[in-house]
Amino acid sequence: MTEFKETKIKLSTINDVKDFCNLASKNHGNVILTSDRFSVDGKSIMGIMSLDLSKPVSLTVDYPISDEFANGVKKYVSAE
Repeated sequence: MTEFKETKIKLSTINDVKDFCNLASKNHGNVILTSDRFSVDGKSIMGIMSLDLSKPVSLTVDYPISDEFANGVKKYVSAE
């Protein structure tokens, strides 16, 4: 298992959102996305779409974190 708990990610397109949601659904731990004061389930495409995606959002993942999820999410990690 890979260990990380919180990071910023950027989901720029609807395809990014769909791909991220599919990745999150394969993870056994909770996946929470937070933008400003709103937090949603990262496994819910409707929840993700309700966030302000014009800027990076905080990703919080509860353990266990699958290696597949940890590796797949790397392309969304934001430097901002």
